[in-house]
Amino acid sequence: MHEPRPQGLNTPRLAALAPFGIRNFRVQWPGDLLTQWAMEMEVLILGWYVLTETGSVLLLTLYGALLYIGTLIAPMFGVVGDRIGHRNVLGVMRGFYAALATTLMALAFAGLLNPLVVFVIAALTGVVRPSDIGVRSALVADIMPPQHLIAAMSISRTTIDSARVAGALSGAGLFAALGMGSAYLVVATFYIGGTILTWCVRVKPPAYRTIAASEAAGPRTSPWRDLKEGMLYVWRSPRLLAAMWVAFLANMTAYPFTVGLLPYVAKEIYHIDQTGLGYLLASFSGGALIGSVTFSLIGTRLGVPMPRVMLVTAVGWYALLLMFGQATTAAAGMTYLALAGFLQSLCMVALAVVLMGDASEKFRGRVMGVRMLAIYGMPLGLIAAGVLVERLGFMAMTVLYCLSGLVCVFLIALYWRADIWRNPAP
Repeated sequence: MHEPRPQGLNTPRLAALAPFGIRNFRVQWPGDLLTQWAMEMEVLILGWYVLTETGSVLLLTLYGALLYIGTLIAPMFGVVGDRIGHRNVLGVMRGFYAALATTLMALAFAGLLNPLVVFVIAALTGVVRPSDIGVRSALVADIMPPQHLIAAMSISRTTIDSARVAGALSGAGLFAALGMGSAYLVVATFYIGGTILTWCVRVKPPAYRTIAASEAAGPRTSPWRDLKEGMLYVWRSPRLLAAMWVAFLANMTAYPFTVGLLPYVAKEIYHIDQTGLGYLLASFSGGALIGSVTFSLIGTRLGVPMPRVMLVTAVGWYALLLMFGQATTAAAGMTYLALAGFLQSLCMVALAVVLMGDASEKFRGRVMGVRMLAIYGMPLGLIAAGVLVERLGFMAMTVLYCLSGLVCVFLIALYWRADIWRNPAP
């Protein structure tokens, strides 16, 4: 299933670039990059639009929450991916993004756009979007030899981090200079390009699917049974279960700061415009990009099991978010965000390696589907954060979220200490 590796990339100096020696990864990576750039520009453009048109931080967080309403059905995308191929599922998903972006672009040019329309588009996008990173990670694992998985996951993560830098800066600039319609023309073009490149990935059916298709005897299991098997598989794997809890916790109490609340921080705390908001987002994402590149270079030589890396970096991430929440100037906030982004990237790459490294090939899609279920913490955290900010203030909400996150990380480390600290990861 994996393509042969060119010998020139086997040297330690170029080990981080080894995934690009595989044709499918060279096609998938730019497709992921274009799609992620479009997503980040879209979130910034529409988030600022909602805040400007409504003036409500609660509606801003509601918009952010709508982007994740499909989290509950994300495991089914994993089930379908295990059945028909992760490339096929990802290609259809990205075609759907392109269609919605084109529709919103047309409405903007026609002067028919309003907050209600934005909420409807966000809800439709949110049915599919939460599953994107999970399906793409399963596809990376499908096309990548195991010895290059850490480097591949790190490089794959750069599509998210670089998109948050470029998307933050270009999205703000396009919206301010050209208006909604022209900005969305760029977004739709990127989505279309990402869709085309995704369909150019060529993946042979894995052995387990070929064997299942050739078996004439016995009825085919139902999707719900496949889903149940995937959830039981995760439940019975201590490292996988610990990683799932870390993912849920991060989505509920860490990501709301940088996914939904930054427009509020920019406007109400630092008193800066949408360009300043772009700089805030770029600071966090720039730190994350450096983290992803760093992990791709040194990840295979750390000599530390990935579950430990995941937990230690999560603690540092929360500590820096706590300091960010108390910052009163944009310069200080950008500094803390850059450092938090660096540790966030290390944490999430380590988490992805734990999931894809521990999971068997047969269950990759379902494991990542359950991983996407953890994103359900995002809308819960965003909506609760909106209520807490309006009642207690941003600084008090930050203290509450970060201290809760730190306590829960320590509890996870304590409960699964035998599997995370005493035994090496496979």
